[in-house]
Amino acid sequence: MPVLGARCHELRVRDENRSWRLFYRVDPDSIVVLGVYEKKTERTRNEVLDACRARAQRYDRDVKGDFR
Repeated sequence: MPVLGARCHELRVRDENRSWRLFYRVDPDSIVVLGVYEKKTERTRNEVLDACRARAQRYDRDVKGDFR
């Protein structure tokens, strides 16, 4: 999912009555879950995408030592 960054993907899961979206990034040594939310509209809210981007940046900074 390029809108979130490199190696980011979206997994769509349909439940009986709901649809879920799971955003994640695949790194060489880990899979980082960036967010999970219930899909209620056609378009993903900017707040959700912003939160996922911030989590990816925080992971890079805190875990990977990327201090950009």
